[in-house]
Amino acid sequence: MNIKKQITLTIILLMAVTTLSAQDTAINWLSFEQLEDSLAVKPKKVFIDFYAEWCSYCKKMEKVAYKNPDVIARLNSEYYAVKMDAETTETIIFNGQKFENKEHGNKRNAVHEIPLLLASREGKPFSLPAIVLLDQSFRVTNRYFEYIPPQKMLDLLED
Repeated sequence: MNIKKQITLTIILLMAVTTLSAQDTAINWLSFEQLEDSLAVKPKKVFIDFYAEWCSYCKKMEKVAYKNPDVIARLNSEYYAVKMDAETTETIIFNGQKFENKEHGNKRNAVHEIPLLLASREGKPFSLPAIVLLDQSFRVTNRYFEYIPPQKMLDLLED
């Protein structure tokens, strides 16, 4: 094998190893638009994290649970992970429907329609953090409204 082929092969192997190791260092967060495309190609369970900039427990989960290598590996391999600011003012088209933050401008900390639909509890006000788990058919299987440390996160992702 000549030197040029050896260098090319080495570069390709290094790129492959770098790509594989990079996949395990961060959660592959998707938007709802990306989720719709991904579900159409390959059905998979869905993990949705609704957060807000002011939510201290949301920030703690970002720094602790979502940095845990085992949590990252489980989410990336078994779920489509979606992260959404519950107070976003963006219009989101999902499954042919338009979703908006209809309370924006009328209410402080106005919540978007999507988290209201997926993470509301009867008789209780909307609260954060809110984690929603869905099956491959996009049916809600569980909801969590609390800070979730890494080991508890792994346990709930196992169910």
